[in-house]
Amino acid sequence: MNDNKKILSIEPLGFPWKTQDPFLFCAYHRDEYPAGNNAMGVDPDDLHGRNIGSDFTIKDGWRMYHGTSMPGFPFHPHRGFETITINKEGVVDHTDSLGAAGRFMAGDVQWMTAGSGIQHSEMFPLIHPDAPNTLEIFQIWLNLPKRSKMVDPHFKMLWKEQIPTLEETDANGNVTHIDIIAGTVNGTTAAEPTPDSWAADSAHAVGVYTVKMDPNAEWILPGTHAQAGRTIFFYAGDRLEIDGETVLVNHRIVADAKADLSFKNGDTDGYLLILEGVPINEPVVQQGPFVMNTTDEIRETIEEYQRTQFGGWPWSETEMAHPRGKGRFALHADGTEEIK
Repeated sequence: MNDNKKILSIEPLGFPWKTQDPFLFCAYHRDEYPAGNNAMGVDPDDLHGRNIGSDFTIKDGWRMYHGTSMPGFPFHPHRGFETITINKEGVVDHTDSLGAAGRFMAGDVQWMTAGSGIQHSEMFPLIHPDAPNTLEIFQIWLNLPKRSKMVDPHFKMLWKEQIPTLEETDANGNVTHIDIIAGTVNGTTAAEPTPDSWAADSAHAVGVYTVKMDPNAEWILPGTHAQAGRTIFFYAGDRLEIDGETVLVNHRIVADAKADLSFKNGDTDGYLLILEGVPINEPVVQQGPFVMNTTDEIRETIEEYQRTQFGGWPWSETEMAHPRGKGRFALHADGTEEIK
């Protein structure tokens, strides 16, 4: 029995990670890919023994996911929610049914509103032909309220240069680094999310933070909205204390969002993802990549997708990747391009 009133539950991480409303789920991917071949994919000899097309089992340190020659997620549809893709290491290539495209790398975040319906591809090109290609990303699904489920789809890049990072030093000189992707921590506020997002209204207190704690670092996460949920994912490190309670790595902690929460890390670097937010409190009916409020809406969505393919697929390949030498960029549906 847990007697710590600030900590509501502790449980092992699964796959994907369990979240609380307004979030739908979170997938954490870390894959230590080998050097890439001429097509920025995996040498065919290294694909033996894998369930190609649906390879989610870590073998030799990596997975192909739904890719056949290049790892990743070839074109697939979404409706009714948002994806937040946080890149910590590696390369993600985006293309979608609106004709938009992009490449983002370590430290960048893509925030995509699926809204009324979009197809997109997320591939992980192995751009280094003579060195390993490690990938580490989070993909978070953030729900949309009923009033916003049919908004126009689009995506926004939060480049690493735009994402505020706090460095808080404890009395012993140990540092905690907090990347603020959404929300506010100790007076520092994230860049604006997409305009139709549940996170766009500060009253919803949506927070998305990645945290790196030095060995033995101490840090206080301030309380937030009393009605918000707060989930902490301790995904790398050894152990830490949260308000005096020891938590081992690879555990999910649900905590009282309105209370300040004290952290003391163990003897190795510790890594956390923190998700917070006031719940939407609406019915959630999900079928695969579609998230609506009723079963009738799901049926209508499937029928519409079968008729329209949400505008079709304007790209030559289903596993689209950009040229090896291409840097970070975002080409939007209106033709504007950001180059980093």
